[in-house]
Amino acid sequence: MQMKNPPHPGRILKEDCIEPLGISVTEAALKLGISRVTLSEIINGRAGISPEMALKLGKAFNTTPEFWLNMQSQYDLAQARKTANLDNVQVMNG
Repeated sequence: MQMKNPPHPGRILKEDCIEPLGISVTEAALKLGISRVTLSEIINGRAGISPEMALKLGKAFNTTPEFWLNMQSQYDLAQARKTANLDNVQVMNG
């Protein structure tokens, strides 16, 4: 079952991973080895989770990189469904 409007993974990162630790975005960025700006863009939904970032998040929060990439993929697909025009696409059967 897929959600119609899955949250941006940055929101999950902020609400479920960073906030419960009681640390700042600056401190979390330092622990992830990334800039505060980069982390801020992710948690505010302005940037996505790259494979490299997924590896870092997996290690930092004891999750799998696939967890983060799947969440990003579900979010991206939901966004594309809202705007993609498939009217001129034809089904191809052999």
